[in-house]
Amino acid sequence: MTPILQSHIAGRWLGRQAALTLASAINGRAVATTHAEAVDFGEALQHARLVGLPALLALDFQQRAAVLKALAKHLNEHKETLYAMSAHTGATRKDGWIDIEGGTGTLLAYASMGSAELPSGNLIHEGPVLPLSKKGGFVGTHVLVPRRGVAVHINAFNFPVWGLLEKFAPSFLAGLPCISKPATATSYLAEAVVRLMLDSGLLPPGALQLVVGGTGDLLDRLEENDVLTFTGSADTAARLRTQPNVVRRSIPFNAEADSLNCAILAPDVSPDDEEFGLFVQEVAREMTVKAGQKCTAIRRAIVPRRHLDAVASQLRARLAALVVGDPAWPAVQMGALASQAQWDDVSARVAQLQAGQEQVFGARDGFAPQGEGVAGGAFFAPTLLLCPKPLHSDTVHDIEAFGPVCTLMPYDATGAGDGIDEALALAARGRGSLVGTLVTRSAATAAHAVPLAAAHHGRLLVLDRVAAAESTGHGSPLPGLKHGGPGRAGGGEELGGLRAVRHQLQRTALQGSPAMLSAIVGEHLRGAPFIETEVHPFRRHFEDLQVGESLLTHRRTVGEADIVAFGGISGDYFYMHFDAVAAAASPFGQRIAHGYFVLSAAAGLFVSPAPGPVLANYGLDTLRFVKPVGIGDTIQARLTCKRKTDRQKKGPDGVGQGVVAWDVEVSNQHGELVASYDILTLVAKRA
Repeated sequence: MTPILQSHIAGRWLGRQAALTLASAINGRAVATTHAEAVDFGEALQHARLVGLPALLALDFQQRAAVLKALAKHLNEHKETLYAMSAHTGATRKDGWIDIEGGTGTLLAYASMGSAELPSGNLIHEGPVLPLSKKGGFVGTHVLVPRRGVAVHINAFNFPVWGLLEKFAPSFLAGLPCISKPATATSYLAEAVVRLMLDSGLLPPGALQLVVGGTGDLLDRLEENDVLTFTGSADTAARLRTQPNVVRRSIPFNAEADSLNCAILAPDVSPDDEEFGLFVQEVAREMTVKAGQKCTAIRRAIVPRRHLDAVASQLRARLAALVVGDPAWPAVQMGALASQAQWDDVSARVAQLQAGQEQVFGARDGFAPQGEGVAGGAFFAPTLLLCPKPLHSDTVHDIEAFGPVCTLMPYDATGAGDGIDEALALAARGRGSLVGTLVTRSAATAAHAVPLAAAHHGRLLVLDRVAAAESTGHGSPLPGLKHGGPGRAGGGEELGGLRAVRHQLQRTALQGSPAMLSAIVGEHLRGAPFIETEVHPFRRHFEDLQVGESLLTHRRTVGEADIVAFGGISGDYFYMHFDAVAAAASPFGQRIAHGYFVLSAAAGLFVSPAPGPVLANYGLDTLRFVKPVGIGDTIQARLTCKRKTDRQKKGPDGVGQGVVAWDVEVSNQHGELVASYDILTLVAKRA
């Protein structure tokens, strides 16, 4: 019996009546059906707002990061279930790895970034603090807080796991309950991953809901604090962007749309160069991975006219050697399109592209998918086209066949810009894309091309033999880097590390006294009162230490011997420290102490040397040497607990640890600031 997919709405699974049959892309047999029952989107949104939102905000950034890590581990333990189902989408094992383990890898990446960089609590102090008055009693800064809304995710068919998880991770970190709507064609795989996530027991109630089928009146019910994100076609993105309720309520909308991405072979590369083979390899790979169904796939291969035949010949050879068929067969390298509907769409678009073009390779070149029952599958022949005059064609820069299809475009490598300017003009004809690749050996060519090309691309890969050894490739968006692009590509930004999280938070400017703002942001701001006690701050455990707790040290006068000794230890004999004549002619008018001596001397003033809760200093932030320290000057330091972050981790001894940032101000005998910085330390909790 064909299973009926279900939506997960308001804490329960919905769907008992069969509706649309979803067929295997490999053999055309039924995999599952959607459900016929209508979703009550009012109920779904109410559940997200009244149940999901409080449950998420009961956790802080650090705790939500820990949930993402545990969730990734749980999904990886059940990945073979997902791989088995992924094959029905036409994916090979390699294709499935990109989708499934690429998705869990994204969860892990956001878990790591959140743990390392986000605070405890649900407010991020973005800073810097700006003085707004002469006496310092009125300052301003910026904070980021959860929007207290709902994130609606509309996903594409090509990556049902990764597409869902790469949207879910930053939304979850930002404290937004999510309603995910996968593309229907591959919704059986999305439903499987959501079941695993919910069955894990790791997610707070209401944090994730799933919609199998249409969106009904969902978008009409969104409110100002909600966010809407979409991956798919540029045409659909345009419709969603102008949806009346989205426009009227100014709902943030992020689109990542299919685009006519390109790869450019620079004029400095010849067929004898290793880079020439890298270009051919990249184009062939992007044509065939996921059967070309990637929003980042290379659709336009732009090559010097003099190398056109050589590129075409090598690509033909690679494509001719490709084995297409049922991914269950070990020799198969490329599977099918995701559905028969997708096959029809790609076929129609190839027919449009072929008008006035030449076919370099295609179905007529011995295309014969391997495997049993493949006649009922959605297999499409790798198709390489040639547009002889791309500057005079609009079609190749407007129409995208979302499958294993690419068009060769020759350019004349003459004129300014090392002969690459015509290639850049062709790239720009795509009107904005997610990613472009430049293959070159010349740093000068890259330096000329990238500032021009960057205006039209969300990401650029500059590929040479050095980068190729470790490159993740043209078509691989990475969690730490922006994924999105201008113009046709949607104008949005997915991924991008914590940029993606901040995009879903509300940024607010704060104004007030330093004391008030310190209390609000949970961080000591300069100008706020200190907490001075008889106990050295370094003697307090993490739980006991108060933000604002401070120590004003004793003083130390800097002498000639200090400078000489530090020069001998460090090997730093810079003239400003040792040449009295040259130093006298400098803007300082005298010899001065090493900046790093001032740093070290300050540490000697405030460090409590006995073993204690402070375990290690692992970094400095915002270091500035503000004024010089001369021989005979007297310095004094103030150490203040600036910020505490509980990362919920334990040391090798099993004792918990937290991270404390200390504000350090070093002043001279006139009360003038000479050095300023933050110290980051690990501090033990009580056993």
